[in-house]
Amino acid sequence: MGRRVLFLSASVGVGHTAAAAAVQNALAAIEPGIEMQTVDSYRYAASIFSKVVADGYIGMVKTVPQLYRYIYDRAERSRDIPAFRRWVSQYTASNLRALVDQRRPDLVVCTHAFPCGVMSEYKRQFDPDLPVVGIVTDFVVHPFWIYTNIDAYAVATPEMGQALLARGVARERIVVSGIPVDPRFGTRRLPVAELREALGLPVDRRIVLMMGGGLGIGPLDVMIRALGKVDVPLAGAIIVGRNSRLEKRVLAIAEHTDYPLRVVGFVDNVYDYMHASDVLLSKPGGLTSSEALSAELPMVLVKPLPGQEERNTRYLTSRRAAIRARGERHLAQAVGEILTSPERRAQLATSIAALRRPDAARSVAERIVELLDSRQPPDQRAAGQELDERKYDRSAWS
Repeated sequence: MGRRVLFLSASVGVGHTAAAAAVQNALAAIEPGIEMQTVDSYRYAASIFSKVVADGYIGMVKTVPQLYRYIYDRAERSRDIPAFRRWVSQYTASNLRALVDQRRPDLVVCTHAFPCGVMSEYKRQFDPDLPVVGIVTDFVVHPFWIYTNIDAYAVATPEMGQALLARGVARERIVVSGIPVDPRFGTRRLPVAELREALGLPVDRRIVLMMGGGLGIGPLDVMIRALGKVDVPLAGAIIVGRNSRLEKRVLAIAEHTDYPLRVVGFVDNVYDYMHASDVLLSKPGGLTSSEALSAELPMVLVKPLPGQEERNTRYLTSRRAAIRARGERHLAQAVGEILTSPERRAQLATSIAALRRPDAARSVAERIVELLDSRQPPDQRAAGQELDERKYDRSAWS
């Protein structure tokens, strides 16, 4: 029986589960017999809390983004854990106890701030020796992530490492790995012309890839209109994911464009679309941005959500690895500049090369294996306790 690692994610967007999948694949390559499972931590929170967070977050950033920005900024400046958040973590930690008893993981990985706080509380209440790793999936680390009893943090940038140090996290518990993505973003599998033919994209035009984010709330209509103002022969490709309503709306808009526009739903080869494209228009989610960096694809960032996406934008633009577009006209101007200026493309390429970390998932997986090798297995930690083997569902790990 292989060692077991439990991944705790959260059902807000898709980046957190994508990061978990990237690390799982890297772990499987290092240790083929390892057993892994990903669980949505919100399932174990109070039902009212999970509904408010999952539904309320989307509604708030859509309708009253200023309020979300205020809450995010205020929490960022605070060093105290609010009583309500402490209660939610305690409640969820108690609910998770049955899951951990059943799965008996050798290590827990958190790809969202919420389960990171929960597992900090779990360690305090039930098992201080259970190793826990937090993987921060943005280019900024919010205080909601930070607890001194988490065994390791994987972060994207040295600045994030300094922020953890300032909040009391020991240096040896910090690894500056980058944000974990599928390593296929880092290597083009076919020449560009062949990729475009395989994807149904024209080979005689510049290709602009558009993505609206996992929540489907990116301004794709603005992107489509802006491309019509770019004085360069181009074609567009839009990935809308599993959002049938958004796909229907975009297809209706696409009927009236004066340039070729390919609209696709969910695809499992986003890396091919990135490698076949000349520029990406997207919201600055941490995973999407890291994937584009790995694929060496210039980014124009559009309408970031308040909070972490604004911080991602600030970081990437300050490092001159992306351009932020404010409005339709500026968006068209930015795309035109990238497509027509070799100097601008060269500058972006240099900045992207300094930030890209296509091997981030492997780096995180290696740190996890180090922790596994250095810690006692759960059976030894539980020595002296009577265990009812009937409650352990081993098949859940297969």
